[in-house]
Amino acid sequence: MKAAFFMGPGNIEVREVETPRPGPGEVLIKVAACAICGTDVRIFQHGHHHVKPPQITGHEIAGEIVELGEGVSGYQMGDKVVVITVISCGRCHYCRRGLQNLCPEQKYIGYHYAGGFAEYMIMPREGVERGNLLVLPEDADLLEFSLVEPLSCVINGQSYLNIGLGEKVLVVGAGPIGCMHVVMAKNHGAGMIILADISESRLELARRVEADLYVNSSKENLKDKVLEVTSGLGVDVAIVAASSNQAQEEVLEMVAPRGRISLFGGLPKDRPTITFNSNIVHYKEIGVFGVFASHASQYEEAAELIYRKRVNARSLITHVVSLDEVVEGIQLVRSGEALKAVVAMDR
Repeated sequence: MKAAFFMGPGNIEVREVETPRPGPGEVLIKVAACAICGTDVRIFQHGHHHVKPPQITGHEIAGEIVELGEGVSGYQMGDKVVVITVISCGRCHYCRRGLQNLCPEQKYIGYHYAGGFAEYMIMPREGVERGNLLVLPEDADLLEFSLVEPLSCVINGQSYLNIGLGEKVLVVGAGPIGCMHVVMAKNHGAGMIILADISESRLELARRVEADLYVNSSKENLKDKVLEVTSGLGVDVAIVAASSNQAQEEVLEMVAPRGRISLFGGLPKDRPTITFNSNIVHYKEIGVFGVFASHASQYEEAAELIYRKRVNARSLITHVVSLDEVVEGIQLVRSGEALKAVVAMDR
């Protein structure tokens, strides 16, 4: 089979290697599509402490089961599946509550285990035992379903926010995650959705999700614009879907009393802190939430939304590349030229 190996920062090698065979309790998956996310870009550029070269990265995976290891039950040859990235311990306080993303012993496909930038991959025994394969309908479009993982993260992020009918929502960051936040806010019945970014080209790509207002915050004062269109009240919900200290600090002044803020985008490790006026949180009763990854039930929700076309996954995919072109795909995402790029094995 062909596989792309991360060899160290700035270096991925596509090689021909022997196709793996599943051992007892394992499942062999023929990868159909593996989407590229911002984490893949950061791993390619800087490496990651959980990724030991040579390793096959990629974790937004959809494919088909082609071989079952001894003792595997509950799956069939030919099942179309989405890979659930986080393999948790299954025993801890958080796992028992269905919060696998908070498991202190969690490991990840595409980090600790070989991922989806390959024609075939193994779901390890512990992943099979924990239910890390979500079986899809027979007619599922696997290219579209490679977006289940990022959409599940957006669902997790909005689970804290309880967006209500008619509420005003601000999303900062017009990348694929920001666009998914717009779509999900619409599904929750938001009355007005404002999408902001410092890149005009990013905003142009994001027009396909039809936010109510697009703001280039490098040209306009975002706070002034938000207060103008909300009659001075501010938005009910602000989601920072960008790795920006400044954006996280500034949205506090754009939220109405009893508003909610999601600090969705993680910050650089060398600048992980922000400063804001705690009295605003106190006197305006603002809720500030963090979010990390997602859990299995949210993969199911994401898959259902894509299958029922409540989320038009195809419209978010702007570039499809072959496995040989995985580095070009990563660069497309890094430059912002792609909204969502997917590596498709049939290219």
